[in-house]
Amino acid sequence: MTPNVSDWAKAIALRIADEWSGDDADDRQLLFSALVEAFTNAPDVCMRLVGTQVIEEDYFDALG
Repeated sequence: MTPNVSDWAKAIALRIADEWSGDDADDRQLLFSALVEAFTNAPDVCMRLVGTQVIEEDYFDALG
């Protein structure tokens, strides 16, 4: 599987939303959705996060 920007956007957004300390599941879902939209609309920003401590370059290999 070769991940595309949409795949990376969802993975990064999920990681960030999971780290959010709030208790409200609706807020977490809203945060996830907003981040996916932002990263999808700014693919260069999204891809700059790949290979950083935000998300590992081999993230999808482990899911394989």
